[in-house]
Amino acid sequence: MKTIRTILLVLTVFLLACSKDKLIENTTKNLTIFFVNDVHGQIDNFAKVKHIIDTEREKTNVIVAASGDMFSGNPVVDNHPEKGFPIIDVMNQIGFDISILGNHDFDYGTSALKDRISQSDFEWICANVDMENTGVPQTNAYSTISVGDLKVTFLGLVETGGKPGDVIPSTHPWKVKNFTFERAETIVWQYEQTKKVENSDLFIALSHLGYSGYEDEMGDVQLAQQNNFFDMIIGGHNHLLIDEMVNNIPIFQSGGYLKYLGKIELTVNNKSIQTANFELIELENYIEYDSELKALIDDYNDLPYLQEVIGYSHQFHERNQVGCFYTDAMRLQMNVDVAFQNTGGIRSSLDEGDITIREIYEIEPFNNGTVIYEMTVAEIKEFLVGTGSGFYYSGLIIKKIGDNIQINDLQNREIPDDYLLRVGINDYIPAVHDFYFPDNGQVQTLSAAETLIAYLKNKNSEVNYISCNQYFRY
Repeated sequence: MKTIRTILLVLTVFLLACSKDKLIENTTKNLTIFFVNDVHGQIDNFAKVKHIIDTEREKTNVIVAASGDMFSGNPVVDNHPEKGFPIIDVMNQIGFDISILGNHDFDYGTSALKDRISQSDFEWICANVDMENTGVPQTNAYSTISVGDLKVTFLGLVETGGKPGDVIPSTHPWKVKNFTFERAETIVWQYEQTKKVENSDLFIALSHLGYSGYEDEMGDVQLAQQNNFFDMIIGGHNHLLIDEMVNNIPIFQSGGYLKYLGKIELTVNNKSIQTANFELIELENYIEYDSELKALIDDYNDLPYLQEVIGYSHQFHERNQVGCFYTDAMRLQMNVDVAFQNTGGIRSSLDEGDITIREIYEIEPFNNGTVIYEMTVAEIKEFLVGTGSGFYYSGLIIKKIGDNIQINDLQNREIPDDYLLRVGINDYIPAVHDFYFPDNGQVQTLSAAETLIAYLKNKNSEVNYISCNQYFRY
């Protein structure tokens, strides 16, 4: 009887323990994830972000994430003696937990990236980059964050569509020539068991792939369609407002330039999302802020030289009109026959009124160099046809006639194919399309932004483009 009673007691204790474990497992857990994407150096609204997040932390578990492109786009950040540091400082003050490396987070080069990662109190992740011998700290593919009684694992992925025939992000190719990247679709399957291995409550893709891929490149939509082991995708790269469900996986994006803060309120039960409430907080309409962080941001913004007036814009100029000004200024300041500019390299419109140095750096934030090539008309045609890309241009009249390109001078006289022209260009374009350019370009001392500033200061301070027809795409 004693043996029977002992067995019954053991079974009872075992069943109670199992019931207790099951009860714990089925307990609903709450979590709020705040996130930003494609901030591009815009720091002003971060004092509001800190107030919002600090208030939420008093009520529930909070994780703060960034899905890439924190750098490039604000002269205060881009031209700081430690390029990009103001963003890192602000993110540290707020208490960010994690960030994926976006394509523009490589813009400052290896030395700056190494320092910015080392200064971060949060973790940078990226599964499809190998830092090789650059000296940049190797990022983990994923990281698990414990908050309260929750474990959340984030996997980082960056896009790699930066150059035809190569696997690099959309940044200046010379800035990433010593890194090795892999396409997301070739490696993501390796992480199918990560949630189980980490014993996590949630497995989230922190993505800078873009919302939907093109050609055979994977975007967030394809990531969700092909990999059902993610609980959620928090994305970036497109500057879109996304709140969608694909293959039962929620996908979110919060726009760009810190106009919005993404807020995801979750209830989690038995290692799955029970409810997900997504809110976009429009920061311009939020009036409260953290006063200490605002004071720090005001100090960073106190750069009088950026407010120097160097010209006058007679009207508001859309980006296509800025393209005309940009290429005219490059051609005339560099004293060349023709100038080209890629559309993605013009990042801002131009307001009516005084033009400041700050506005020029907002139009051209990438610190691209400039170079002059001697090319025949035939080589220029080959470049335009072969790249298939659209460019603003100045100094020529370019027409598509049937399947052919005709290039005329400004008096509308056709120029023979063997005629040699001096081509002024920012060095990002030949770095991406190196197949079409000679090896012996004349590297200039001024960056693209400095060239525009010099033009306004020394040649023509007036900008007035009512219309713009200086754009060509084959």
